[in-house]
Amino acid sequence: MSTQLTEPDGRTDEQVTEGPAEPETDAETQEQTEERTLPEWATETDDAPSEDEDTVRLKVFRYDPEVEGKQEPRFDDFHVPFHQGMTVLDALMHARDHFDTSLTFRHSCRQAICGSDALFINGRQRLGCQTQVAELDTPVRIEPLPHREVEKDLVVDMQHFYEQMDAVDPYFRTEETEDGEEQRQTRENREKIKMSTRCIWCGACYSSCNIAAGDNEYLGPAAINMAYRFVMDEREEETIKQDRLEIIEQEHGVWRCQTQFSCTEVCPKDIPLTEHIQELKREAVKKN
Repeated sequence: MSTQLTEPDGRTDEQVTEGPAEPETDAETQEQTEERTLPEWATETDDAPSEDEDTVRLKVFRYDPEVEGKQEPRFDDFHVPFHQGMTVLDALMHARDHFDTSLTFRHSCRQAICGSDALFINGRQRLGCQTQVAELDTPVRIEPLPHREVEKDLVVDMQHFYEQMDAVDPYFRTEETEDGEEQRQTRENREKIKMSTRCIWCGACYSSCNIAAGDNEYLGPAAINMAYRFVMDEREEETIKQDRLEIIEQEHGVWRCQTQFSCTEVCPKDIPLTEHIQELKREAVKKN
């Protein structure tokens, strides 16, 4: 299915006049060129050759197991009006709202905080709300995250990912303190774990990991990073720290990582995931 945006001609009465129009001066032509700073691939619609209507072509993965005739995966084309600052999520929302209301994808905050709109965009895991259309090659190919079961269109089943995150017991636990006392943390220790706390549970790193793709029991970079956040926190109760280390050093834990750095490359929060995994390996060796 190809969906094409069409608009009226758009000319005013003054533009539809008899006789030839006065030629534009070089200054007028230069002024118009300077006003329209668009990506090279942005194309004007054939039906509306207007300066204000430029489009970007999306190739969107479609699949619906519950609807006869849509059970075979395919790609649909959408020609969406382009504007400066447009994100992939903006383009998807326009396609859904104006062309096909059955187009399904997750989104929420639109500020790269919730992590719900992680997608496979032009062959790379990215957040739809964080990815600028102007920075992508066209057509923009949008697919669901790889290595996850597709529920519909761009929506994948995240349950297993959440279970892996929960497996490392991602909750802060400290030793009991006397009344009126606090669990204090040094500035240096806070700086050490700061990046690990930025995880938004988007699943991009897990989807990019070749080990996770072949080993369904592998904890994955996000879960191991979550363990790192607590193991390295100096306020963590020592017995809990040792229990957490035992979880991550089991057969499908840190030792399965092959340091390919794919998780680090796609993390939308720039967390040094591979480095955190290697540091936990060293902690596990010290423990034993």
